[in-house]
Amino acid sequence: MKAIALFSGGLDSTLAMKLIIDQGIDVVAVNINTGFGSTKDRLEHMQSMCDQVGAELKVVDIQSEYLQDVLFDPKHGYGKNFNPCIDCHAKMFAVAKRIMEAEGASFLISGEVMGQRPMSQNKDALQTVLDESNCEGLLLRPMSALRLTPTIAEENGWVDREKLEGITGRSRDRQLELAKEIGLSDFESPGGGCLLTDENFSKKMVDFIKYDTFEVRDIPVMKFGRHFRLSDGAKLVIGRNQEENKYLQDIDNEKYYHLKTVGVPGPHALLSKNATEEDKNLASSAILTYCKTDTNSTYTVAYNGNEVTAKPFESREAMKPFTIL
Repeated sequence: MKAIALFSGGLDSTLAMKLIIDQGIDVVAVNINTGFGSTKDRLEHMQSMCDQVGAELKVVDIQSEYLQDVLFDPKHGYGKNFNPCIDCHAKMFAVAKRIMEAEGASFLISGEVMGQRPMSQNKDALQTVLDESNCEGLLLRPMSALRLTPTIAEENGWVDREKLEGITGRSRDRQLELAKEIGLSDFESPGGGCLLTDENFSKKMVDFIKYDTFEVRDIPVMKFGRHFRLSDGAKLVIGRNQEENKYLQDIDNEKYYHLKTVGVPGPHALLSKNATEEDKNLASSAILTYCKTDTNSTYTVAYNGNEVTAKPFESREAMKPFTIL
């Protein structure tokens, strides 16, 4: 017997898998990458969680499918920010169902806890996700199973329902108790794992789609740096620190110039290739303003290898009118 688990890497989904594995069922932990997860690489952490409970990890990339089918026209609308949670969950379960059929597995599991998130994990929302993904009866939610209608796996005796949980609400007490019982270590504290639920990230998304068509290659650009919309509409991104500079430097997106100061330490930046001369001059002065420079001196900035000269602004306040975030 095999089950496919929707796996976020968090405590709830890890415990849900453990409850099923302890009943002698093989579990494949499927982490679905929409592109909008954490800015940090969590692969090592997810592998550790799977190793501790005895699940096989599989990462599935659906970024293109997600942009096309979900993000910009969600049937059930958005949450507080740019997050189409119900449609997103339904898409993930539909993808998991495809994997279930390909793997020859018998049912699906997830770590959802009824009532933990008032909008996307209330009883109606949980049912809507099942209806939209055609997973009625197939999806077992071990953490709240005793408060939900029995699924095919329970009715057929593949899973002993009495060994599952009936957790509801936002308290984490029972989850922490279970983690201690099984000796689970280095698990993450609960938090918003999706960038689309973040108010500031949502502002960047709203601004972007006013000026351009959003594509998979644009996702990494949105994750790092200070974001500006310049006078004539060009987008400028300036790294905040060494880590962000490295990420920006590694981005391969034909929509952008790579900007770097010459002869003076400074941040890495990206600028729209359709930038006017005015926006290019503005960007050059901006990047110099985020360096240790003298406002009376002229410096060199390289655009994909082509060098221009500019002076920094008197202060960063000059960029305030152009700041998205």
